[in-house]
Amino acid sequence: MTMQVPKGFLFSGVHAGIKPMRKDLALVWSEAPCAAAACVTVNKAKAAPCLDVERHCPKEGLRAILINSGNANALTGQEGLDDVAHTQQALSKLMGTTADAVWTASTGIIGVRLPKQKIIDALPALKQGLEAEAELAAEAMMTTDTQRKMLSRTIVLGGKEVVLSAICKGSGMIAPELATMICVVTTDAVISAPCLQAALRRAMETSFNCLTVDNDMSTNDVVFAMANGLAQNPKLEEGSADHLSFCEELTSLCRGLAKLIAADGEGATRMLEVRIGGAPSQDIARAAAMAVANSMLVKAALFGADPNWGRVLAAIGAKAGTQDWPIQIGEATVIIQGICVYDGACIDNTTEQLRVRMREPEIFIDVDLHAGIGTATAWGCDLSYDYVKINADYTSLIVSEPDGSVKKDDRLSLYSPQFKVKLVRQALAYISRFAKECCVLRVSRHTLANENLEESLCEDINLLRSVGMVPIVVHGEGPESAETLTRFGPAAATQGEGQRVREMVLHGETNAALVAKLNRRGGHAIGVSGKDGALIKAQLLPNGQGVVKSVNVELLEMFMSRGYVPVVASLGLGEDGQSVALDVDDVVLAIAAALRAKKLVLMIGAQGVCDDGVLLNQLNNISLKTRLEEARIDEEQRDKARLALKAVEAGVTQVHLVDARMAHSIIAELFTDQGVGTVITHVEN
Repeated sequence: MTMQVPKGFLFSGVHAGIKPMRKDLALVWSEAPCAAAACVTVNKAKAAPCLDVERHCPKEGLRAILINSGNANALTGQEGLDDVAHTQQALSKLMGTTADAVWTASTGIIGVRLPKQKIIDALPALKQGLEAEAELAAEAMMTTDTQRKMLSRTIVLGGKEVVLSAICKGSGMIAPELATMICVVTTDAVISAPCLQAALRRAMETSFNCLTVDNDMSTNDVVFAMANGLAQNPKLEEGSADHLSFCEELTSLCRGLAKLIAADGEGATRMLEVRIGGAPSQDIARAAAMAVANSMLVKAALFGADPNWGRVLAAIGAKAGTQDWPIQIGEATVIIQGICVYDGACIDNTTEQLRVRMREPEIFIDVDLHAGIGTATAWGCDLSYDYVKINADYTSLIVSEPDGSVKKDDRLSLYSPQFKVKLVRQALAYISRFAKECCVLRVSRHTLANENLEESLCEDINLLRSVGMVPIVVHGEGPESAETLTRFGPAAATQGEGQRVREMVLHGETNAALVAKLNRRGGHAIGVSGKDGALIKAQLLPNGQGVVKSVNVELLEMFMSRGYVPVVASLGLGEDGQSVALDVDDVVLAIAAALRAKKLVLMIGAQGVCDDGVLLNQLNNISLKTRLEEARIDEEQRDKARLALKAVEAGVTQVHLVDARMAHSIIAELFTDQGVGTVITHVEN
């Protein structure tokens, strides 16, 4: 995930030794003094860095924000404040500024003194690593987060382009006021510190203060904003049109980050967005939305894909009763995933279709209270088994060292004998079942366009290889292809030049990037195009379309026999020796059929094959063909369903259609009895 960085801002992230291995120290540095603002948790058990920031906010002249993860420096008394001062002094001396130009933030274990010497010792490396890219800093802030969270916006103010960007962390202990997190907003706008503070507070109200994962507030919540003025726009004045536009963009940025945090909630499998309308006031609408998002019963129902509208209205009704709101719950309208389930009475004719939609990664609940014009939106997530495990393990498996650093002790001996036996039995069964089977994977462009989904794909592929399967990966153009083709302009439209550009995109960019990511995670991937070793011979038709003529099975078998994971770009070798761009579906079908693969996995932008919105977990070639002929398959899945039918009729044992939008969907489909998508097999007539 990349973001545009405002002028004059540099970022760095290193491993200082607070955590055993991962990066744990981040620096955000401005080359020019900044107007600075911050919103800090209202928790009375504020961490030392929050107490320090609160005393000096807003302020002019800030240059740096230093953030550590692994240790919260919370409930550490005067010693904690002294440690903040020592790190500020050390960084300011190194960077050639003053101590009051440095703010700090911490996140991690509560009640353990900060390992300040480790932080101070790592500062030179932190300074040396400064660059105009925020990825390493965003990574160093993470605790139980599973992904970096970064966004940016651009806006024209007074004829000057202004950039707003932000990095943040947040996954557990998420609840207002303020939602548990650390966030650093940077902008090159010209704005005073008091004006920036007002804009930040306004943005909080409809973003981070409408966010919950578990309704538990941390001791370390803080959102920073830094504005260095290098965009040279006319100075923003409170209430001006440009200031209002700036506030809107800042709010949009914060709302986007709030949704990222909700989707990455500890153990979460689904992001929840609750939209309340028709409330007597905006405050009531916001409280009602938060009541739904905070409800443990609603969250548990989401995890079970249960469209339980009764729990939604019960949550609002309970809040309305304690606050004496002038509303009639029985007159409300409830819409879940776009389907009306209650409108003054139960509408119970869409249960099965709705259950399918409840398995989507994002769940939307709309409630109209018919009692006014107040509206509000809140974000949350479901409540899974993993949330309990993460938070049960967090302190029992995290061990504090005498110097304030932490390590994780997750030895198998800490678990019950029954759990260990079950774990080993399942693992051995899967290893035995899948050993030496060839599995061809068709990668979705949706996956390649999302860094976190691509990361999970790489993990899944390497896991398949580690349990003895023989994966082959086939892909088409990645998200960068449109940008590259646009850059080449009309030349790329000509047949010869277009083929050359597509070869550069497919093999030189998408393929190389995917191979590199697999190998960085311990894979044994090798990137090839259909041209390499005449792997795929193709013909270019007069209409410019390429068709597959043959597949060099021996070359693929050679790679696989030597332990490689072939990553195949959908290009072919033409009769004249030139490259031919091919449809990725044609390539994956040809390879799977030529190898008579045991499994073909097609990653699609849906849960699997659906009939009138209902997921079909298992089909055979006869039942699938019948449904296609009768147009009973949902339109957006028909092309892939036809591809699956061709594959099983060509000798592939099983074809799996899985959701490319869901992390680790391949493993969930292949390594569980029920799976999460659709499996298609062949039977004789």
